[in-house]
Amino acid sequence: MSDAPRLVRVVPAGPVMVEGPVRIEMPDGSVVESDRFMVAICACRRSKTYPLCDTSHRRRSAQRAAQ
Repeated sequence: MSDAPRLVRVVPAGPVMVEGPVRIEMPDGSVVESDRFMVAICACRRSKTYPLCDTSHRRRSAQRAAQ
């Protein structure tokens, strides 16, 4: 493993972007892995693919703007 720090970017009203690949350990002990170079981790908990982001936060924001 490299000693270089990983880049983590918090996107306003969006996901947390993490340089990949990543292994995410869930509270129940299960593990979710992604080998992508940049991984979007859901921060709103609306994603059907949680803990990975499926852009559900965008649909919610668009609904609010339409009101």
